[in-house]
Amino acid sequence: MPAATNRLDARFAQLRANGKRAFVAYICAGDPSLEATVEIVKALDAAGADVVELGLPFSDPLADGIVNQLAADRAIRGGTTTVKVIAMIKEIRKHSQVPLVLFTYLNPVYTYGYERFHQDAAAAGADGILVLDLPADEAAQNAELKPTPELAHIRLIAPTTPHDRVAKIAAVAEGFIYYVSREGVTGAQTSIATGIAEMVAQIKSTTDVPVCVGFGISNPEQAATVASMADGVVVGSAIVKLIEKHGQSAALASEVAAFVKPLVDAVKAL
Repeated sequence: MPAATNRLDARFAQLRANGKRAFVAYICAGDPSLEATVEIVKALDAAGADVVELGLPFSDPLADGIVNQLAADRAIRGGTTTVKVIAMIKEIRKHSQVPLVLFTYLNPVYTYGYERFHQDAAAAGADGILVLDLPADEAAQNAELKPTPELAHIRLIAPTTPHDRVAKIAAVAEGFIYYVSREGVTGAQTSIATGIAEMVAQIKSTTDVPVCVGFGISNPEQAATVASMADGVVVGSAIVKLIEKHGQSAALASEVAAFVKPLVDAVKAL
């Protein structure tokens, strides 16, 4: 299990003690550059984000919608690599202690070396990892892919996940559970998905691990509605789209902060 000092556990414990929900922000590491990513993370922290998910650029991000796919492509074409992302985390830690989760696919981690990746990322200052295409039971059946104690392993649960499987996934979840509120790929939506409250209640009946809801949340009203049903809200594509729009601007980080602050405020107002 992750160490008791894991920033994720500490942050969610603090939020729970204060009766508050978490705001989780997703960005793609290296978009538009690694240097800009450091500044964006600092801006997200200052705006009140409780957790930052750093997407590890990958050439075949099949769970991502077009906005996040293009961000990964921009980062890769800009020279971002796994090694450079880990080095960037060290730089972030000089300025911020916001909990960091690496949002990735198995291929980059496996290529780097599964155990070594966990050790190096944790040593750099990462707190958790979410491997989108590594089911919990698959990891349990392969000794080389079993979770290691250096990083909290965030697990995904979807609307189509059967009840008995929800319990199995929740039993091995660490940090928080990411409830994917709709089928399909990532991307901002004009309305929130249905059935969130019921599914979150089902998940929470099986575990004390916090449940954060993502996929499709893009404005303060949606964020507040979803936060009222869960322990936290994840916003990604809407932020990434803003980064694409202002990527070449010297005011990029401040633009991100200005966009995120009303979302954070909506979540914290509950």
